[in-house]
Amino acid sequence: MCYNIRMNRIRFLDLEPEAFGLDFSDRKLRLARLDKVRGSLTLTSYSEVVLPGGIIASGDVLDEGKLTKAVLELVSKAKLKTKYVVASLPERKGFLRVIDVLKMTESELKTAIPFEVENYIPLTSDNIYMDYRIIGNSRESNKMEVLIGAMPKAVVDPYINCLTGAGLIPKALEIESQAIVRSVIAGGVSPFPCLIIDFGRTTTSLTIYSGNSLRFTASLLISSGILTETIAKERKINVEEAEKLKIDQGMEAIKQSSTDIVSVLAKDIKKYIQYYRTHSGNSSGEIKRILLCGAGANLKGLDKFILAETKIKTELANPWANIIGDKKTVPKIPRDQSLGYTTALGLALRGINATR
Repeated sequence: MCYNIRMNRIRFLDLEPEAFGLDFSDRKLRLARLDKVRGSLTLTSYSEVVLPGGIIASGDVLDEGKLTKAVLELVSKAKLKTKYVVASLPERKGFLRVIDVLKMTESELKTAIPFEVENYIPLTSDNIYMDYRIIGNSRESNKMEVLIGAMPKAVVDPYINCLTGAGLIPKALEIESQAIVRSVIAGGVSPFPCLIIDFGRTTTSLTIYSGNSLRFTASLLISSGILTETIAKERKINVEEAEKLKIDQGMEAIKQSSTDIVSVLAKDIKKYIQYYRTHSGNSSGEIKRILLCGAGANLKGLDKFILAETKIKTELANPWANIIGDKKTVPKIPRDQSLGYTTALGLALRGINATR
């Protein structure tokens, strides 16, 4: 799924021409551009800019003028020749859900979806952009599974204004989790449920992917920035010193500073794993793999901590899975930095139309 701007519906499909990916977050903008060179994908451009506070907060655009200037700076640094862009939308503001509907034709589904969406989302169809995709057959023979996505217009429109204000042409907008799974799930298919944790500076999101589709998304209260702030508060040091300590000592610094925040992080992850297990309906609800991405995923010992708490195989994600695969090619972005570019790379993949 990805949103193409079209009236009340923002579609996620059929992009022409090729576009670059732009990832919005509260504190940073990241950009990635892919091209096809001799039949293979290659990263031809990437850049990032830091956003001061007060421009984006909790996914809401607070200052369109300053954000537009930041987008212009980002694009200028990347020296792009195209103005077409696929951009991210904040995970915490969106709604993604798999629902069962009676089997019907595409035209019937198009009419029915707006009414179905209002049964699951606390907003009327007039106030949201939405899209949907048929996933496959439901466990009930007379029904099929449909992934629906929606985002309030009040959240989306300021992002569109900033892109167009910067002279860009937005071809698609995606909720972050959709770009992330495109980046890290090789071939777009997982034979079993996989939990992806995007550990960012201001937000942490959980996404469960199984088969060929997203199945569940959620947001956590604990982020990489909150861990830094906790260390600073408990040890009575400034944020810069706390960040350095966190980088040097990893989870050990956090455990020594506050056992409470560590317990909350573990409890929240296990809560959503259990929720999915009990609501999936059958044995397919057993998550067998956890992938970590986002800049915060580089935290020393985070993978071992989550493995110990969940007893599920946990590892760093590979944001190059659908770009260079298992080839020995060395990416232009160092591995530790590429985890922060996971969303941007997924958007770039959509932009070059290499994968749905």
